[in-house]
Amino acid sequence: MNTELSHFAARLRELVANPQSAINNQKFSELALELFALQFKHNSAYRKICEARKLTPQSVEHWTQIPAMPTAAFKELELTSLAPDERTAVFHSSGTTEQKSSRHFHNSESLAVYEASLWSWFQLHFGDTGALVFLTPNQNDAPRSSLVHMFEVVRQKFRLPESAFTGNVSADGSWTVDFAATIQKLKAACDVEKPLTLLGTAFSFVHLLDYLAENNLQFHLPKDSRVMETGGYKNRSRILPKAELHAFITERLGVPRENIICEYGMSELSSQAYAASSGTFQFPSWAHTQIISPETGREVADGETGIIRIFDLANVFSVAAIQTEDLGIRRSDGFELVGRAQLAEPRGCSLMTA
Repeated sequence: MNTELSHFAARLRELVANPQSAINNQKFSELALELFALQFKHNSAYRKICEARKLTPQSVEHWTQIPAMPTAAFKELELTSLAPDERTAVFHSSGTTEQKSSRHFHNSESLAVYEASLWSWFQLHFGDTGALVFLTPNQNDAPRSSLVHMFEVVRQKFRLPESAFTGNVSADGSWTVDFAATIQKLKAACDVEKPLTLLGTAFSFVHLLDYLAENNLQFHLPKDSRVMETGGYKNRSRILPKAELHAFITERLGVPRENIICEYGMSELSSQAYAASSGTFQFPSWAHTQIISPETGREVADGETGIIRIFDLANVFSVAAIQTEDLGIRRSDGFELVGRAQLAEPRGCSLMTA
């Protein structure tokens, strides 16, 4: 085990464990430069790319100069500081069956950072609830899904016996929703008048809502119930704009718009961003974003559109700087998600939904 990275991971885990934790810009840059030096030293695939770009710990002076790896590189390279025998888990990107998946390798220490990061930020946005219903398969059926792992961690942290996964994996590997099991949970929440948090991919919600509409079913979930939706619609026949999807959720589930929260994450990251009714996504203070112009390679001005680049300190054992294939509008306190960049491969957890 690499003791240098282990010590960094332990320090970071302590920082992110507090839901109110805030890492200021100076501290973030210090940690980012320290982590870059460690990843340059111990991640051979990453180091070769940095050297080819003539960007090393000796020449990089600010976190914004640290070389970012495109998500596509995780398909071809083993971008990890973990030796093969240390890799106890791996998360794969979700896409169409014709695509090669990205791979993000983990061990117990990296998962501990990942779980501390996700729980701290999730808890701050969702608070207490009476039950959790996940419109995805469980971890036994989808062991390589970072989203499902996240949901399992949330389930364990809340320790609510009424919580359940109501998704399944079909024979072709796509995800489906067990409508009967989901409706049973919705009815139970209404009967006991306890708030419910319903979590899933955007396309899972479309399938559920279509089923409710086709069967003339409508719920008014108890006060303080919430919805978390994530994912997009690439390569799917039925596409709902965000506003229309959220209006559909309010119509059929009775959850007001202000209680519908969007999540942005990916298998190559260890932290997630959330957007409430404002539509502006925000990462926790240990993950910073830049919106980069594809023409100039520089950060765009506020209100302009570019490619989303993320520097996630919680990616201790892989690569912290990630160049996504998503377009975003820069906002002063975060970013607004536009969609996939042209010619980028469709991917995301919604593609797992049949």
